[in-house]
Amino acid sequence: MHSPAETLAPVDTKLSAGTVKTELLSGLTVALALVPEAVAFAFVAQVHPLVGLYAAFIVGIITALFGGRPGMISGATGALAVVMVSLVVQHGVEYLFAAVVLMGILQIIFGALRWGKFIRLVPHPVMLGFVNGLAIVIFLAQLGQFKVVDAATGASHWLGGYDLTLMLGLVGLTMAVIWLLPKFTNAIPAPLAGILVVSAVVLALGLDVRTVGDMASIEGGLPQFHIPMVPLNMETLQIILPYSLILAAIGLIESLLTLNLVADMTGKKGGASKECLAQGAANVVTGFFGGMGGCAMIGQSMINVKSGGRTRIAGTAAALFLLSFILFASPLIERIPLAALVGVMFMVVIGTFAWNTFKILNKIPMTDAIVIALVTGVTVYADLAVAVVVGVIVSALAYAWNASKRIAAQKFHTPEGHLVYKLEGPLFFGSAAGFAEIFTPEDDPDEVIVDFINSRVVDHSGLQAIDALAGRYVRAGKRLHLRHLSPDCKKLLSKAGSMVELEANEDPTYEVAVDYSTMLHERETAKA
Repeated sequence: MHSPAETLAPVDTKLSAGTVKTELLSGLTVALALVPEAVAFAFVAQVHPLVGLYAAFIVGIITALFGGRPGMISGATGALAVVMVSLVVQHGVEYLFAAVVLMGILQIIFGALRWGKFIRLVPHPVMLGFVNGLAIVIFLAQLGQFKVVDAATGASHWLGGYDLTLMLGLVGLTMAVIWLLPKFTNAIPAPLAGILVVSAVVLALGLDVRTVGDMASIEGGLPQFHIPMVPLNMETLQIILPYSLILAAIGLIESLLTLNLVADMTGKKGGASKECLAQGAANVVTGFFGGMGGCAMIGQSMINVKSGGRTRIAGTAAALFLLSFILFASPLIERIPLAALVGVMFMVVIGTFAWNTFKILNKIPMTDAIVIALVTGVTVYADLAVAVVVGVIVSALAYAWNASKRIAAQKFHTPEGHLVYKLEGPLFFGSAAGFAEIFTPEDDPDEVIVDFINSRVVDHSGLQAIDALAGRYVRAGKRLHLRHLSPDCKKLLSKAGSMVELEANEDPTYEVAVDYSTMLHERETAKA
């Protein structure tokens, strides 16, 4: 799969002094960008800002150390926050902590079962829709910084006049620094330089702009171990299990898709099952330390890899920098202008969105174009998990429909006068009806041969179609010969099994769907 985002030039990951410096600076940049994101997502979930910051630290450091893809950044995310809010409103934050613990346990189970490998079934159009939708979501999330809340009425309205001009100017300055600096030097990550330059301008000129501190205070202590204060009974399980399942699914889908994206950009593969286990362990821990849980963050991951972060050092440093902000540097961090962070995220949006989508829309199949648009729209207006599931289902149905039309047969007579149907294409539930329409038992000669050398029986519907065909020829008083069907198919045929002609060293060996799960289990057992 080619990355929908740009592929970055290889970066030296050997632990030289220069590499360590790049990794640490990249981690610092990510940590600065994490602060307002974690606070904002905590507000969405209606919990204290420290609940979001603790989650960003704990999930971030565990996945950085043990995750499947060095370079990925994990923390509290909006995709999870929008699911959590109803649980918090209805039952309180303690039930959220319990749900996060159960979410982590489920993710560990998914990882132990190696279910992460099924992410390879996500088609490329779905991946394009994913990154485009996430880019739009990140962009829309930043627009909230262009609004101000009226203290008297509580209503929000857009900035205007001087305030809007100043905000746009500072955002533009940040973006200009990020764009121009790499043309001259890579000694410092461009996003970090943008934040420092804009912060210096604001402080030097004494500009009255919104800062991180205007969102909330980030000052706090170390996260404390805390067992969720909920009754340990079936009623509690019934309350949190639906939320935990949804959170686990959304978290793993977003994490694994981000893993694939980062792997494509850096040219190095990641371990899907390992990522599932790391995400699960991180969420179990954060649930016991007062965090709201989390998963991979595509925006911060893009900041990291584009700033040169390729090893586990950058992600670990980002988490530790974030903790140091909470413990020691909150007064300083709270003075960073929000405009600088908005500018950084706008550049992330530009780099994340697959702009070549517009060039290829009229060159790819209509179904793929529809899937891209559909996944993008559902990601923006619903959530990522629903979008990916919808995209995969539509892609699978489209494939099944196209495959169903590929069943055909070449007809010819042998010197002995037998009629041969040489099948082409897969035989499965979608093509079973077309398969039946190929044959005309009433008009065919007494001896008919059906050759499956260029066909494959995919599922039980295909086997049933063969049995039904055999019945038609038997009723017509004709003799039917089935060639190049595998022995396993012969065993599963109830009526036509006796008609299968097995020719030594010619018949293919392949398993149909009804035996596929058994085959996979045997292969995994052999590997273990």
